[in-house]
Amino acid sequence: MQTRKLGRTALDVSVLTFGCGAVGGLMTRGRPEAQERAVARALEAGINHFDTAPSYGDGASEQNLGRVLGLLKPAVIVSTKVRLPADPPAIGDAVAASLEASLRRLKRDHVDVFQLHNVIGVRNGEAMSADEVLGDVVPALDRAREQGKTRFIGFTAIGETAALHRLIASAAFDTAQVPYNALNPSPGEPIPAAYPAQDYGRILDLAAQHGVGTIGIRVLAGGALSGHAERNPLGLATVEPIGSGASYAADVARARRLEPMLREGHADTLTEMAVRFALANPKLSTTEIGLANIEELEAAIAAVEKGPLSEAALARLKQLQAGFLGEAR
Repeated sequence: MQTRKLGRTALDVSVLTFGCGAVGGLMTRGRPEAQERAVARALEAGINHFDTAPSYGDGASEQNLGRVLGLLKPAVIVSTKVRLPADPPAIGDAVAASLEASLRRLKRDHVDVFQLHNVIGVRNGEAMSADEVLGDVVPALDRAREQGKTRFIGFTAIGETAALHRLIASAAFDTAQVPYNALNPSPGEPIPAAYPAQDYGRILDLAAQHGVGTIGIRVLAGGALSGHAERNPLGLATVEPIGSGASYAADVARARRLEPMLREGHADTLTEMAVRFALANPKLSTTEIGLANIEELEAAIAAVEKGPLSEAALARLKQLQAGFLGEAR
């Protein structure tokens, strides 16, 4: 599988990342043998990055990933996260305790990337301001790096666009997880003011300028870009959109309006189209896919093997996206 540089980390990361989250559910609620088969198949296909978090299944994802990697013993890139509670008494202590617990579950002495998992913007509950992140969280993440418990540090780019841009430009972070999909292409290209989605202001371009590696998340819009509303029983029963429609149902409805891409031969399925759309942006280091089963993994691998969408396909997609202009978010 093709690899790309993960920004200034110089890590060669596979263009597909194995997402271990709860939206798909394989690594939180799947059978152990199914988890082992899927990870083994991912390794066989050349996937070398596995992304998890303590909030995925209340630690189950990290524990299951640690078990499977312990059995297979591959040389891979592992990333996890920390989500700080509202008003923790001591941010440094909370970050350190979270990482120690993650390392125990993962059965590792360090991770490759340790990422802040909080929403960024105005302080509200677990959401943190950029000032708090740069002043209080970054020093704690840097201490973990100095102690050899992580090689690099990152954050999840969900929240207010201006605050996210500030963190990218700060030079504090090596990586960012960026929501990017065919329903909201604004991280990678300009969108009109009337487009019904959060405008991320071409954050992928900004990240490239500052050497920040980017991990594409919500590439399937939480599953909506499958074009159907049914959820796999292993995954989350409900999924809130990130930066796109007002509801999951609204995202599914818009996804179905992209089906001319299939009838016109640009892709065989909406899922394939969505993966290949993400691959088409060279400024996206890797595309993370959440999984419920090995069949979904095989479909993602097959999409990668077909390569990025063509220029003609991207132009046609933009025409279809223009049909969303003026609609409510």
